[in-house]
Formats: sequence, C-alpha cells, structure tokens
Amino acid sequence: MATTALHAAATGLKSLSTEIDVIANNLANVNTVAFKGSRVNFEDLMYQHRKQPGVENALGDRTPAGLQVGLGTNISNTQFDFGTGAAQLTERPLDVMIEGDGFFRITLPDDLGGGVGYTRAGNLFINPDGDLVLGNASGYLLEDGINVPAGVVANDISIGEDGTVAYTDNAGNTVPIGDLQLATFVNNEGLKSIGGNIYIATDASGQPIEGQPATGNFGTLLQGHLEQSNVDPVKELVALIKTQRAFELNSQTIQAADEVMQVVGNLRRF
Repeated sequence: MATTALHAAATGLKSLSTEIDVIANNLANVNTVAFKGSRVNFEDLMYQHRKQPGVENALGDRTPAGLQVGLGTNISNTQFDFGTGAAQLTERPLDVMIEGDGFFRITLPDDLGGGVGYTRAGNLFINPDGDLVLGNASGYLLEDGINVPAGVVANDISIGEDGTVAYTDNAGNTVPIGDLQLATFVNNEGLKSIGGNIYIATDASGQPIEGQPATGNFGTLLQGHLEQSNVDPVKELVALIKTQRAFELNSQTIQAADEVMQVVGNLRRF
C-alpha cells in the first residue's frame, strides 16, 4: 500500500540527511591536521513477507520466489577512514608526523573523564611550565611527560624516528629528555572521537597496545612534518551530489504515494 511507501521513503530521507551531515563535517575539516574522514554505512530494515518463497502451489510445485516488501533503510554505523593523510613539510621542530600505524598519547583532564586520549596530530608546543603539549585549543599534556629544561628553545630540540626527544646544549652535545611512545589498537574504527583531534578507547577498539616508534608494527616519526587531513574533497563532493539526488528521489516517492492516496480517497465520491 501507499502508506508503506511513505514510511519507507521517510526512513530514506532521515538516513540520507544524516549522510549529508557526515559529508559536511568531512568537508569542513579538510584542512584539520590529521583529521580522519568518516563514511555512513546503510542497512535495509525489516521486510513484509506477503508470500513465502518455496511454498507449494495448487499443482504441487514449489514457488521459485516469494513476495517480500522492504520497509526502508537505516544507518548501521559511521566508519572512520584511518588512511594516512599527505605529509606537509613545515620545518618546524615541534611538528612531528607518524609514518605508519600508531597514535600519540594525551593526558585527558577530569572534565573529559580523565584517562588517556589518542591522536594522530603532531603539532606540539611547549607550555609555560616547559611541558610538551598538543597544539589544539586546550593544549593537553602528552602522556609521556616530556619536560623541556629552562633556557632550551624549540630550535634546539630534535625528535628521532624512534621517538627520542633531545636537545643540543651550548657545547654541542645532544642531551636526551624523554621518549615519545605510540599506541595501536586491534580495531581503530572502534575508537570514539571526542573532538579536538582526540579519540578514546572503547570496548569495540580493544585495549591500547603501547610501544616505541620504529619497532614492531609501530610507525616511525618524521620531524618537521605534519600529517594532513585524509579527506578527498573531490570524492566528498561527488558523494554529496549522489546523496542529494537520492534525497530528491525519496521526496518524489513521497509525492507519488501521496497522489495515490488522494486517488484512493476520491473513489468514495463516485
């Protein structure tokens, strides 16, 4: 009946509206350091089984197919794309990029639940206390607890591929001050984004596996570079156009179902 089409098209409009929201967020963050784009995954809803397949007919034969009418669509989940973004040369000593798998570890404040957050963004700063912090609006501390001695400036700091952080003193000697550790997860798509380029672990992601860069499955660090957003604007615009067209088609379905119902309603006049 036309009412089934109305409800099915309504689920399509609702789901497609959410997909437009996700695409808009991807495009808005096309210049966000180490941003990971998302995609929407759809699934069909329940079906009305008006005629079961394989039912025996009057002649004793089995029907090859049934009569099944779907009730629309739903969004099953949104999925992050954790592909590595392009490398941007900045030549800034406190900019560091992860080449390969891994996340930097961030100490989260109590108002965010405390614990450890994870990020791919490597735009670091030195706060007034000499601690290395993430270069977002809140400036969260690195979990590694690296403190730069007083008098040492950013240009004196080196970050090795293995995560070793050191500075060069007045005598030209290299003095280590700490190590940047990385974390990996069994299921990156299970991480929960809390904004600010930060993710937190969930039951879906599994517990973090921590280790030193350039060992095992952990990526290496590249100083003086930043990982760019992995959003492809062309692909997102194409996806936006397709979603808009699908939205329009669902709108037309509602109009068609409404017209059918009007015709049925007018039959009572004859």
